[in-house]
Parts: sequence; structure tokens; C-alpha cells
Amino acid sequence: MMIEERPKEKGLSVEGIYTAYDRADVLEDVSLRVEKGTITCLLGSNGSGKSTLIRSILGLTPPRKGKITFQGRSLMGLPTHSVIARGIACIPEGRKVFPKLTVEENLRIGAYLERSSLIMNERLEEVYGIFPRLLERKLQLAGTLSGGEQAMVSIGRGLMCAPSLLIIDEPSLGLSPLYVRENFGIIRKINEKGVTVFLVEQNVHQTLAVAHYGYVLSKGRLVAQGTTEELKADPEVRRAYFN
Repeated sequence: MMIEERPKEKGLSVEGIYTAYDRADVLEDVSLRVEKGTITCLLGSNGSGKSTLIRSILGLTPPRKGKITFQGRSLMGLPTHSVIARGIACIPEGRKVFPKLTVEENLRIGAYLERSSLIMNERLEEVYGIFPRLLERKLQLAGTLSGGEQAMVSIGRGLMCAPSLLIIDEPSLGLSPLYVRENFGIIRKINEKGVTVFLVEQNVHQTLAVAHYGYVLSKGRLVAQGTTEELKADPEVRRAYFN
């Protein structure tokens, strides 16, 4: 499938970026957009460059060339904390909770930029509304939770900063099929509440069931893009992921 131009929206825009480790480019001429209000996915196997793209957006591994903008403002050259302050939150691969802190302490860390205790408590109520199980376990040490529950803590912590854009990296990794289905349902619910989602995944079936638009990354280059129905019908995508 040819990479086509899409109308620009004031969401996340990545234009022609090249990102390198040492002297070797991992990403080459990557351009994509995550439009406001959508779930946009990025599919790719291990080693395709998905994590490097996330690091480029967050300023952890800045591109050596190209542009990254969010809501019409450049993110290039910003330190990671400034990118987050612009309204971007990232749910990292592997859940990464603070095991010796309680569930609620983990969640509160996500709102570290918020000074109002009233607003923080309102956000906690919203997170507990999405994840009633976390309310039941709010005083439990996060390290004693199941993998699926830790994934809920990780997503909830990201929501605590009230992001405009939520980047979710491999939410199905290491989870049982039951928790995978539950978490993808929650991702859809979060998007319905107005949060734009950039979903980076290998689980093609579950991802295309919730996303509106998607891109496929292979060896550092985009090889396909389209609506989820277009990607499902694309012969190369079907050969790579559905056979």
C-alpha cells in the first residue's frame, strides 16, 4: 500500500524523521499523524523501530532530522518533562509499576505536575470509575497485584495527568487473553471520553478491532497505512500478520 497524504489536524504530527543510535539510522523518513479524537495504531514486529519512534516523540532519543509537532507546536529539542507538560503521557511497555508503593500511591505519582489536591482527588475518582478493581485494591502494594491489574495501574497512572494524547506501548505484552480483551476495551472507553490514543502494538487482531487508522512499520520504514479495514484487506499486511 502506498503511503498517502492525510489532511493535517492539530494532533501529533511526525514528518520525515530520521533517528539514529550512534551513526546507524533506526528510523528512516518516517511520517505519520495521530489526529485529535482518534485511536491511531502503529503495527510492527520486534526490531521494527516502534520503541525508537516513541523515544523520538518523547525526546529521549531526539531525531537527527525531521519535525515532530503536537497541537501545532514543535516538540523538537524539548526535554522529556516538557513534552509531558504539553499534554502527552506514555504507558510504557511491561507495565513498570512501583512495586513497594500502594496502588493509590502509584496513581498519584502520575499527577505529579498537579498542585491542587482537589483536582488530584477528582482524577482519582475518574480512574477508579474506569478501573473499579483498583478502588478495591487501592491500599494494596502494586507489586502484589496480578499482571493484568498492574497493567490497569499503569494505564490509570498515565490518565492521572489528564493527557490530551496517550501513547500506549504494547499493552497486551505478557497478559492472558482475558486481560488483553479487557484492556483493549478500556482503551476504547478512554478514547470515547475524549482522549486521543496512539497505540503501539504487535497484537494485530485486537488493535485493528479498536483503532480508527493505522500504520505499519518495518525495518525503520513505514510500509503501509490506512483505515483499519484497508489494512485488514491489504495483501502484504495479511501475509505478514494474518497467515
